[in-house]
Amino acid sequence: MERSFHMLLYRAFHAQRSYLGHHLAEIGLGAGQPKLLTYLVRHGPCTQKALADYFEIDPAAVCRMLDALERNGLIVRSAAKHDRRSGLIELTDAGRAAQSAWEVRCKELEAQMLRGFTDEERAQFSQFLSRAYRNLRGAEGEEETP
Repeated sequence: MERSFHMLLYRAFHAQRSYLGHHLAEIGLGAGQPKLLTYLVRHGPCTQKALADYFEIDPAAVCRMLDALERNGLIVRSAAKHDRRSGLIELTDAGRAAQSAWEVRCKELEAQMLRGFTDEERAQFSQFLSRAYRNLRGAEGEEETP
């Protein structure tokens, strides 16, 4: 049995991606797109820069994901009232439906992944992952994680 922590995390991450991966096409999403939809559901309309900053990814990659989401009718882009150079991204009804379907799959994954964990263990696990993220990002005071 693997005992190195980084390999255990990698294997868990890989198993999660494998479990959820085949649901992407079924829902009509591409890699990386569900997190953008989820952010928009939770935070409302935002800029491309806000998405890139929050997920710590290249703005060009975000742009490509948004282009595909827009082509598929899951988001709309509009000019921001305060700055015409900065466009706002907003979910469409189809985007909300796709995110909702994704959320169902994520809940199924969590139920399977955390089977046998007590509520206390689930809370601790969440806290441990949040702390590990903050440690790696050098953001000791941050409470929110991506």
